[in-house]
Amino acid sequence: MAVINLTEAKIRELPLGSGIHRDVQVKGLMVLCHKTTKTYAAQGDVRRNGRHVRTVRVKIDRVDRIGLREARNRAKAIMSQIQSGVDPTDGPDETGITLERAMDAHIEEKPLRPRTEEGYRYHLDHYLKHWRKKAVADISRQMVRDLYAELKRKHGDTTAGSVMRTLRAVVNTAMRIDETLTGNPVAALYVPSNKRRKVAPLDIPCWWERVMELRSQRRDLHVAMLLTGARRTSILNVRREDVDLANGVLTLTHMKTSDEPLKLPIGWRLAKILEARMRADAPLGSDWLWPSPSSRSGHIAEPRDDGLPSPHEYRHHARTLYIQSGVPYAESALLLGQKLPGASGGYVHADHLVEHLRPHVQAFEDMVFGSAGARFTETPDGDLVDPMGFVHALPAPE
Repeated sequence: MAVINLTEAKIRELPLGSGIHRDVQVKGLMVLCHKTTKTYAAQGDVRRNGRHVRTVRVKIDRVDRIGLREARNRAKAIMSQIQSGVDPTDGPDETGITLERAMDAHIEEKPLRPRTEEGYRYHLDHYLKHWRKKAVADISRQMVRDLYAELKRKHGDTTAGSVMRTLRAVVNTAMRIDETLTGNPVAALYVPSNKRRKVAPLDIPCWWERVMELRSQRRDLHVAMLLTGARRTSILNVRREDVDLANGVLTLTHMKTSDEPLKLPIGWRLAKILEARMRADAPLGSDWLWPSPSSRSGHIAEPRDDGLPSPHEYRHHARTLYIQSGVPYAESALLLGQKLPGASGGYVHADHLVEHLRPHVQAFEDMVFGSAGARFTETPDGDLVDPMGFVHALPAPE
């Protein structure tokens, strides 16, 4: 670093890439010689109450744009601020709650599932990261429109819409906290809802043959996903203690629409499947119903298999097959863990109706196994046994 009496001629002679050259006449003024450009800058120490706060450097302009006299005048003004304890690099004072603080408040005031909270955080960290420290009041409608267009171009309509819905919810929370906020900039944006997934009808005989080709644990999981219609996280997070074989009840503790667990009656075949599954997996010493020693969570993380439905598609199939089995609308909705519509729907508690729902579950199970077209074998006693070992000559247990 050289300290010289800067002149216009000397500045022109400074070689590119030679670093920093300080001015003798004006304290703090320097010329920065980069590889391709030369720039005027001012640098000084910000002190408050006699204590050093930080050292700041402020770019003035390129030397080919302004002269030395103007650079010195600007440097004097900047150094005057610095010596007064003012940091010229500080942005404007915060105009209200920031997006990051609003996100924290939103998550704190709402009982969100861990995966939902993770999704909110992911949106903030990846798609809204440049707005984290920005005051919500400084987010304009045009900024939202531009971001939405950029997200659609880079990541697609589904991701863009999901991020905008997150932003809208967080800003609504900020508006409840900061009374100076009078509107939500996302409200001016049309965010279409996600397109409903098209699910082809389930060919039960073909599905049955494909499932029977899987190893036993995956086979049982697919049968359970169809017979319960449970969501992905609901079925994968079942623990062994959640299976009440004596009463034929499966408790789903991870529900999307409620913090309360769902006590789901199960048919006698599914009860036998789960009983055999737990007996086979007992040597693993796992608490999970669907254990996976190689998984970080300890249970199966990916329930999909090629050529077979996903858990969400199984919910579609279960809803349709419930109707096909003669199960009324309200009962089938409760069995899928859905809220009934209308004010009276809030008064209906599925856990009080376990035995009322059991015949409908059994009718659904009977229809699925009856439609499977499974090849039956005959025992010496004349009973018919399906490939999963169920004796069809026996009545369902009371």
